[in-house]
Amino acid sequence: MRITVISGGITGAHFVRGLVEHLEDSPDETEVTAVVNTGDDISLWGLRVCPDIDSLLTQLSDDASGDSTTVADELASLDVYPQWYPVSDREMATHLARTAWLGQGATLSEVSARLATQRGLSTRGVRLLPMSDVPVETHAVLESEQEQQAVHVQQWRHELGSPPATRFVVAGMDRAVAAPGVLDALRETDLVLLAPADPVLATGIVLGVPGVRDALRGTSAPIVGITPELDDLGPSLAAVGLDPTAAGIASLYRDLRVTWLAADATPADVLASV
Repeated sequence: MRITVISGGITGAHFVRGLVEHLEDSPDETEVTAVVNTGDDISLWGLRVCPDIDSLLTQLSDDASGDSTTVADELASLDVYPQWYPVSDREMATHLARTAWLGQGATLSEVSARLATQRGLSTRGVRLLPMSDVPVETHAVLESEQEQQAVHVQQWRHELGSPPATRFVVAGMDRAVAAPGVLDALRETDLVLLAPADPVLATGIVLGVPGVRDALRGTSAPIVGITPELDDLGPSLAAVGLDPTAAGIASLYRDLRVTWLAADATPADVLASV
């Protein structure tokens, strides 16, 4: 069985981990392809950081060690900015490796595959695909009486605390193309899952890549969405004029044949719904 998951954020990574752990107890052979949001990608300290890919690597890694923050603490002691982005030593090593490999000419897909292999994802039947190899960054537009300002969504979340935004702008989306394997993974799968991630700033960004939404409309596979927890979605949904309700989230996908499950649905519930 082939399962393709559109994922983003920590909640999406947690869902993929739960799915993989559930499938490992199944006698049937299953391949899971995670198509991951890269709209949260950002350059910090001269390094390329891919938060949603890194969340998935951390959750599915066969080695959970390395959560110390010595490097981040030393950067702070040296008064190096920004200091609002949380990072562990192991994540810093990932950022260093990614930046070096990208600088040597590798694509983000190639770098992500290499990291996934080294972190043991392939041995668990998981393939990790960034939504695009083209750099894409999402910004929140903030307005005050004096000015309008666009800030990266990572800064919007971690430093500013997700203040009200008038809209979100996805820089680079006009040049983006789906990464190799993404459209085939959606068209040729047996099941598509929409992880319980932010429908505007995670899943919605992936669906904004040219060709992705068309591939979902054309796939013969069932599409099952897990409604995310609504508590933290107010700021992002308000920016697109929606209330934080299950109905509001579903309205963003009304052009797709999605079967929706409650936020507390387990992987077993998801598979039983197909």
